[in-house]
Amino acid sequence: PPIPGNPGFSSDFSFPAPSPPRPKMPPSPEGSRHTETLGVGKAIAVLTSGGDAQGKGTPTPQISRIPNPRDPKIPGIQNPVLGMTLGGILGSRRDFRTREGRLRAARNLAKRGITNLCVIGGDGSLTGADTFRAEWGGLLAELLKTGGITAEEAQRSSYLNIVGMVGSIDNDFCGTDMTIGTDSALHRIMEIVDAITTTAQSHQRTFVLEVMGRHCGYLALITALACGADWVFIPESPPKDDWEEHLCRRLAETRDGGSRLNIIIVAEGAIDNGDGGTRGNNPFSPLVVKRLGYDTRVTILGHVQRGGTPSAFDRILASRMGVEAVMALLEGTPDTPACVVSLSGNQAVRLPLMECVQVTKDVTTAMNEGRFEDAVKLRGRSFQNNWNVYKLLAHIRPPATKSGYTVAVMNVGAPAAGMNAAVRATVRIGLIHGHRMLAVHDGFEGLAFGMVEEIGWNAVGSWTGLGGSKLGTKRTLPKKYFEEISANISKFGIHALIIIGGFEAFMGGMELVEGRARFEELCIPMCIVPATVSNNVPGSDFSIGADTALNTITTTCDLIKQSAAGTKRRVFIIETMGGFCGYLATMAGLAAGADAAYIFEEPFSSRDLQANVDHLTEKMKTTVKRGLVLRNERCNENYTTDFIYNLYSEEGKGVFDCRKNVLGHMQQGGSPTPFDRNFGTKMGAKAVAWITGKIKECSRHGRIFANTADSACLLGMRKRSLVFQPIAELRQQTDFEHRIPKEQWWLRLRPILKILAKYNTELDTSETAHLEHLTRKVLVPEAPL
Repeated sequence: PPIPGNPGFSSDFSFPAPSPPRPKMPPSPEGSRHTETLGVGKAIAVLTSGGDAQGKGTPTPQISRIPNPRDPKIPGIQNPVLGMTLGGILGSRRDFRTREGRLRAARNLAKRGITNLCVIGGDGSLTGADTFRAEWGGLLAELLKTGGITAEEAQRSSYLNIVGMVGSIDNDFCGTDMTIGTDSALHRIMEIVDAITTTAQSHQRTFVLEVMGRHCGYLALITALACGADWVFIPESPPKDDWEEHLCRRLAETRDGGSRLNIIIVAEGAIDNGDGGTRGNNPFSPLVVKRLGYDTRVTILGHVQRGGTPSAFDRILASRMGVEAVMALLEGTPDTPACVVSLSGNQAVRLPLMECVQVTKDVTTAMNEGRFEDAVKLRGRSFQNNWNVYKLLAHIRPPATKSGYTVAVMNVGAPAAGMNAAVRATVRIGLIHGHRMLAVHDGFEGLAFGMVEEIGWNAVGSWTGLGGSKLGTKRTLPKKYFEEISANISKFGIHALIIIGGFEAFMGGMELVEGRARFEELCIPMCIVPATVSNNVPGSDFSIGADTALNTITTTCDLIKQSAAGTKRRVFIIETMGGFCGYLATMAGLAAGADAAYIFEEPFSSRDLQANVDHLTEKMKTTVKRGLVLRNERCNENYTTDFIYNLYSEEGKGVFDCRKNVLGHMQQGGSPTPFDRNFGTKMGAKAVAWITGKIKECSRHGRIFANTADSACLLGMRKRSLVFQPIAELRQQTDFEHRIPKEQWWLRLRPILKILAKYNTELDTSETAHLEHLTRKVLVPEAPL
């Protein structure tokens, strides 16, 4: 993502055109480069403001590396406002609220000839920036009148362009699916929740955890989904008057069901009974101790949520937003309205700044006026979906009503973190619909050999944070077992099948559909849920497990690079998984700051390898001490990891030495990230809802018969939406030889990786060209900038 683009967490709003049309540029004498039209010495100032958040510093170096035809100088303004007013150092501070302060800021910008400002902050910071721009003409006039600036300086700074990026751990800004810092904050929270869960189970305790979120319950809600909390309090939806009785009853019934712990998540801005009163000193611990006698502890996470290393998603998000912000400023004119760079699905887009700010303020207004249903709606469709899914999964036990139908769930392919979260949601939501749920062990092979058992509510209670596959998973395809599988479908009375897995799950689904012509038992609704670290399943931009693998690679690269600290110059050659799919290598390269990432989808030759070596050698001769090169495991059968290691070692003699690492199966392990837990949970819930509808649609006189194309679908994330696509229709979109989709959205991010590695990469800023256009160019490294 995220980013993940990060599809598991999104909010949906209707705005005018998502990206203002790019201004037309006159023809350039140099061809594709627009050199004269962007101005000489065009400077861009960068400032951070508001609360600190992991990743807010990431766009600054990215902004400084965007190749401008006239090589603009880019001064980093530091300490939000004081950076402009007094010339401080880069930091984060809440200020810039007085006209006097804005007047000093205008003077400093005009003195330096800066007419482009990139603001990284929350809604308050972005509102202040827009006010600053609106007052710009008046501020210059006042400074000119009082002698603060000269007439020449006023003429040179006659307009100010502003582009905003949202940095906030609360994810409380409307118009973007995710804000910079949110995913990292969730990582910190889940690390603590997982640790607390262990001690809570050991002592049969109840833990109350307070997370940040003064006006937005996003962190609390996603945390509750990701850890299966018994209760969550968020500002947007205060509990009803009898919440104390309800809470105690739920905790008691959870313990009676065999659980050894209870988790209560509270957003710091949560209120009770809808009267606007704050919770004050957290009454939960005394309540639970007094009513139930449970050993209870309260943990306030505080600013630990704002600290730590940014997650892979936040690094990539900030880098992409930084690139788009510079493009917007370079293309800006005196008449260009202020915009904010937002994430929409897997695309960075520009939206009107003040319209986004206004919708964000409308949420706060609705909560202040007690219109909490409106507040939840204004947060967006995804926030509502998260809230509804949590309420369903927080049931103590499934309803007594039975549907009379049986749904089986299985894992197929290689294990991936988040599979268990998807199975948990599938089982529990299926039971809520009244279905009898069956667990199939060891994939299609287990279905053929009768390794099937009924699975209940409590059996999957603690599965969200578990890596791997509790059901067991194999790569075996079903075709050779059609007779046995058909017999067991009939024997166990299976009416529908949910298959959670990677490319083998997709292939297996297609084989089952083909087998319908011979075996009537296979004529049941089927749903494929993509789950693989390789992110190579057609029909979905993201797969469960890919985010966890990406963070594992990024963290490992950080540690490997750190190992070279204090030593001589060194280059690391890292091999990643992914089969023929270069997703992990490319995205990890962006997140870890790689100098090159070799993938199958972008063919390379010996000349390209030599150019990369020369480029890195030149960098190493200056101040750079460490280099990082990533290689997808199947990018080229001849240019192996050993070959590239030997090449770099030989060519770098006297300048740097090399080390190689093959990361291997560690990329498939580990505890799932917050994104994969939430993504798996939502995908599982969505799959069951669709299956339930198909069962009813295909039911005739108590018998299920499904043989249409739309009765066997793959559930995928496409941009901002979860969509069901018939498996048969995805055949044309698939490269079966290399087990990858024919079109992959992330390939258009490859130029950003080259830019950040300081290659001279051409950026065409014409109206018809954008970063997507660069994927069709041959990008050959040139001399370092």
